Amino acid sequence: MTSSPAADHDRDVAELIDHTAEAADAWMRGDMDRYLDLIHHAPGFTLTAPNGGSPVQFADRRSEFEGWQSPFADGAATLEITAVHAWGDTAILVMIERQHGRIADLPDRDLSMRVTSVHRRTASGWELVHRHADPLVRTLSMEKLSSLADE
Repeated sequence: MTSSPAADHDRDVAELIDHTAEAADAWMRGDMDRYLDLIHHAPGFTLTAPNGGSPVQFADRRSEFEGWQSPFADGAATLEITAVHAWGDTAILVMIERQHGRIADLPDRDLSMRVTSVHRRTASGWELVHRHADPLVRTLSMEKLSSLADE
């Protein structure tokens, strides 16, 4: 599922990468139950969403998803791990989520994201502390970047 061999990381971090890859795929299929089985959000989890705006902090992210109907469907995702920084009980994954799918009634399309996720290891496993995602997978010209900043 990932482009990074598990041998490059300790077993716990390799398992985190595998769970993250499977969770991204579940998200793109709209399978929130499986996503929540794999990703445990830390109390105070922060999200910098791919559609912009200020980061948002959640006291209990799991409860935010209870009863939530995902707008994503019929998609798939794989991870391209570009860097892993791990020390002690902290792991940072820098990656590209190569993904596609439908959002609501829109047609299937490329929805790939650049993602940085910060995790901490607890007695019960890894918790996602922070996620920053954006759709800037392709390099932009300075003119395009400037025009986006004006929006």
